[in-house]
Amino acid sequence: MDVSYNKLFKMLIDKEMKKTEFAKMVGISANTLAKLSRNETVSMDIIVRICRAFDCSVDDIMDILPETRVRG
Repeated sequence: MDVSYNKLFKMLIDKEMKKTEFAKMVGISANTLAKLSRNETVSMDIIVRICRAFDCSVDDIMDILPETRVRG
């Protein structure tokens, strides 16, 4: 399953918030921030913390993309 956190990072731009400020506010590690930046999956706990910090829903911060399959 592929995910995209583009909505989250657009939200940070709109709020003029740096990624490091965001990580500190939410209480996530540099490794987790890197995973988000690479559109890798993170735990539901992290998603919940982000949504609570920004008073938003999951749909506001991420998209679940169709699974890409390699044919061969």
